[in-house]
Amino acid sequence: MAKPKATPINITILGKEFQVASPESEHQKLLQAASFLDKRMKEIREAGKVLGLDRIAVMAALNLSYELINTPTLDSDEAQDIEQRLSHMSQKIDQALKHSEQIELTDS
Repeated sequence: MAKPKATPINITILGKEFQVASPESEHQKLLQAASFLDKRMKEIREAGKVLGLDRIAVMAALNLSYELINTPTLDSDEAQDIEQRLSHMSQKIDQALKHSEQIELTDS
């Protein structure tokens, strides 16, 4: 079975725009996930205990992962699926952050 074609979508997290490739059928869910992550990261930033976008992202990912792992209604297949999705999203965020840093370095 062929994988759906990934098309780019722009998401905004902490005021920074990132372009992520995703099947069009998943765009709405991705936008919801980005909005949820943005809210969590803003909460962490506003608490003032963590500085730097990368550290805020790591703390948000850690908090969300902890919550997912400790959700009692997940069976092992669901947990594995979520873990794979989180890993994939983390890779995409890392790539976007690296690209953003490269742009900032060349703009200086």
